[in-house]
Amino acid sequence: QGILREGLEDVAQFFKAHGSCRLPLSPSLLVKGIVPRDCSYFNSNAVPLKLSFQNVDPLGENIRVIFKCGDDLRQDMLTLQMIRIMNKIWVQEGLDMRMVIFRCFSTGRGRGMVEMIPNAETLRKIQVEHGVTGSFKDRPLADWLQKHNPKEDEYEKAVENFIYSCAGCCVATYVLGICDRHNDNIMLKTTGHMFHIDFGRFLGHAQMFGNIKRDRAPFVFTSDMAYVINGGDKPSSRFHDFVDLCCQAYNLIRKHTHLFLNLLGLMLSCGIPELSDLEDLKYVYDALRPQDSDADATTYFTRLIESSLGSVATKLNFFIHNLAQMKFTASDARPTLSFAPRTHTLKTSGRIRDVFLCRHERVFNPSKGYTYVVKVQRDNPSEVTFVQRTFEEFQELHNKLRLLFPSSLLPSFPSRFVIGRPRGEAVAERRKEELNGYIWHLIHAAPEVAECDLIYTFFHPLPRDEKAAGTNPTPKPADATWARSLGKVGGEVKLSISYKNNKLFIMVMHIRGLPPLQDGNDPDPYVKTYLLPDPQKTTKRKTKVARKTCNPTYNEMLVYDGIPRGDLEQRELRLSVLSEEGFWENILLGEVGIRLRDLDLAQEKMGWFALGSRGHGTL
Repeated sequence: QGILREGLEDVAQFFKAHGSCRLPLSPSLLVKGIVPRDCSYFNSNAVPLKLSFQNVDPLGENIRVIFKCGDDLRQDMLTLQMIRIMNKIWVQEGLDMRMVIFRCFSTGRGRGMVEMIPNAETLRKIQVEHGVTGSFKDRPLADWLQKHNPKEDEYEKAVENFIYSCAGCCVATYVLGICDRHNDNIMLKTTGHMFHIDFGRFLGHAQMFGNIKRDRAPFVFTSDMAYVINGGDKPSSRFHDFVDLCCQAYNLIRKHTHLFLNLLGLMLSCGIPELSDLEDLKYVYDALRPQDSDADATTYFTRLIESSLGSVATKLNFFIHNLAQMKFTASDARPTLSFAPRTHTLKTSGRIRDVFLCRHERVFNPSKGYTYVVKVQRDNPSEVTFVQRTFEEFQELHNKLRLLFPSSLLPSFPSRFVIGRPRGEAVAERRKEELNGYIWHLIHAAPEVAECDLIYTFFHPLPRDEKAAGTNPTPKPADATWARSLGKVGGEVKLSISYKNNKLFIMVMHIRGLPPLQDGNDPDPYVKTYLLPDPQKTTKRKTKVARKTCNPTYNEMLVYDGIPRGDLEQRELRLSVLSEEGFWENILLGEVGIRLRDLDLAQEKMGWFALGSRGHGTL
């Protein structure tokens, strides 16, 4: 801090002597002074400076930038330029991936300026709001977006932005081999846009722990990101949209393989250590797989998504980084509530006289569960508000209070665990009584507890609480805006069917809306096809088995070779969806028969086919 203050005084003297200057980051940015109270530094190895400059424009906000010394920012500039070109290719093809691309400028050897994106936070800060093990939990990102987008339409828009930008980041970071991807190098805007920062390692030059690569997954795609996309912990049709976006974006970039190889080849002699020979170019060539067809590349990238989502190493890497950063966390930092955008106090909100938990309500968005409606009475008799809080939010309040006060000053908190498997309604009713007693004792506790900022923040209304004062809201499933029902029981399957050189290609893409099994569990579905008539069962083809889902993604190609067109028009494609049952007979979930003569196979036919019992399929 001392060194920072001395340096800022030198900068202030510069502005006194020269009046104003243009920032190297962009000639359009004209500044007239430094704002010392808004300046600080980051705790990474190079200790970058966070600087705030006074805008010459009296109506403009302060201009915030990062100044780094010790990193070769030419590599960051090159990486951002490659991502910018990818984004232009996508936009030209009518695909807006909602990418956030910031400015970066190298001002000398090992130094330069980076633009700061407003209203954004690192994944680490978002995850540690749920504790140091937050990187292993599924809800932090969804809860954070819900906090900053309390209205339903705002949240849906933020999720949409997240799906597009996350897909773009997955493709861009994979193609360019961007490494050192811990949770301080990935950021999320309050609007849902995700983006990566700090490109100190690329083209597959990963950091090593001994002989072990630190970046083990193809790219960063974790279960908390999938939770936002799915609207819960089970796969939904929105995940199909995400996979399709990734594969479409990947195939568009593959069409311009030579462009990227030529641009990077021009930079071989510029002295960037990680771009110095043909092996570095070969990394990009291998990642883009120009020899593959679009269908093969789609299958390949789908497997990469599954591999990244199933990687425990990424979450472990995040957790280790959380531990490493704990030593930098200020010991006097006051705990805050993860679901409250700002802190409220007795002075700003008015004294709370009484609280009463009125009722519990069933909710479906952002996930299924129960919320508890609390009536809050303040000193002003006319000021009565209603707030909605989940059991997990009550528990977070209690855990944060324990960091500030000894247990002797706090009431005991209701147990989270329930013996047996009683109905959810019964558990919610029991918890309602227990939580009512808990909050009454909290408000009537010692003044230092009852009047603390945490409690006044907890009971301060959030935008989502406006609904609690009215009638019970109509339950709406989280997936309602994305799935469309065609009135068919049994779900739908998305296929791409094409015929070329006496070969019939059937790409099994997704299935949505499969019914659960009779015991209420989700099935383990797979797809089986035959070309009828087939008395010898020689045309049987199968996909892999998806586990415990009603909305599986496959993107697998099933091929029938050596079939003349005349023969093909006499055939029917029989597609069945079954659930694998181990030692028992597999269960038929739905099937569809497609007469191939009804399809114009001169061009690819793609669409959703309704699954049902025996009968011909409708597109």
